[in-house]
Amino acid sequence: MTRKFFGTDGIRGRTNDGVMTAATAMRVGQAAGRHFLRGDHRHRVVIGKDTRLSGYMMESALVAGFTSVGMDVVTTGPLPTPAIALLTREMRADLGVMISASHNKFEDNGIKLFGPDGFKLSDEDELAIEALLECDPPLAQPAMIGRARRIEDARGRYIHAVKQSVSNETRFDGLKVVVDCANGAAYQVAPSAIWELGAEVITLGDAPNGTNINDGVGSTSLEAICEAVVREGADIGIALDGDADRLIVVDEKGRTVDGDQIMALIATRMAEKGALRGGGVVATVMSNLGLERYLASKGLSLERTKVGDRHVLARMQSGGFNVGGEQSGHMILLDHATTGDGTLAALRVLAGLVRSGKRASELLHLFDPVPQLLKNVRYNGGAPLDAERVKACIAEAEAELAGKGRLVIRASGTEPLIRVMAEGDDGQQVERVVDRICAAVQEAA
Repeated sequence: MTRKFFGTDGIRGRTNDGVMTAATAMRVGQAAGRHFLRGDHRHRVVIGKDTRLSGYMMESALVAGFTSVGMDVVTTGPLPTPAIALLTREMRADLGVMISASHNKFEDNGIKLFGPDGFKLSDEDELAIEALLECDPPLAQPAMIGRARRIEDARGRYIHAVKQSVSNETRFDGLKVVVDCANGAAYQVAPSAIWELGAEVITLGDAPNGTNINDGVGSTSLEAICEAVVREGADIGIALDGDADRLIVVDEKGRTVDGDQIMALIATRMAEKGALRGGGVVATVMSNLGLERYLASKGLSLERTKVGDRHVLARMQSGGFNVGGEQSGHMILLDHATTGDGTLAALRVLAGLVRSGKRASELLHLFDPVPQLLKNVRYNGGAPLDAERVKACIAEAEAELAGKGRLVIRASGTEPLIRVMAEGDDGQQVERVVDRICAAVQEAA
């Protein structure tokens, strides 16, 4: 079945355009509600959101959809995506919903669904909901219409949960930490969790107004936090994205540390304690060759998947791994969470900083990345990667890099972009290869 609504990470698009409308959201509530009405108990869904202006509209529409088919609704207000996954499981809900377009600008929004186990839905569940979206749903009888209520202690529940990921003896006293919340979902919980463990916290991106999420702040706009860390003489910077499921770190010198180095740190520490399962780490094809070489030097493996945290998670579950993630900052620590959690990963990094007594620049530079270049080419329609000139250009590049590097070409699952990535020991060669392929894609687009 061809997907009309669900992409690589739920449903996402420009608000009030295409699929991302209030009408669609209500139908999603009805379809997902009907799909998860299983058994005779009173059914419940937990709905959270980030700080986008359109979140109010989408939340109201989803509430209408779920209650109309007989499902009770619990709303939390702005909370990180992993908090909704956690609360879905802890509240014994049948379904969880996060309204967010992650690192995208405020004009976009999205709907992510979690099953009762707190994990993102399977392909089978998404396809079943797709089919129901095309049908008129059977509505509940008047006496069976669902009720909606908001819980006021959701933030506290999540803060308590993420703090349990570090030992009771761990304190962050003496650390000065800059926390950039991207004007997004973690603007209250992330600084609070780090402060409660004893750190001095300086906040950025903690004043959302509905239209400034990811606007010049957060894990995709790092200039502000890099400057703040140096200016404030901070020990480290923590940058989250709009829904706080990813993390980028900034060391005390103002240099960025991506997800590959963070995975290397966490995996090494867990391996030393005998707590790393699966014999290594799961990452995507985008992770640097330097990470793979570093892990191999420690007797650990790097398992690669397609891009997307759901693919990482699927391999972790099938292979018995408990650490995985993406270079972009998604960190999945299955001992503590069912999805990527930037705040949780940040606490693990800060705990490592405290234990080691090292500066962040030393602790978080475990390997030298090989030269890697990623460029995006925007297109308006069609399938540029199917053009013969593009195919020929890619084949030439693969032959040139054989044995000396890697090439990854893919279409974005959330935007009309072709992503062109190459890496290898010769940085100039990498740049030439990427530029040639980008030029060919632009001609075909």
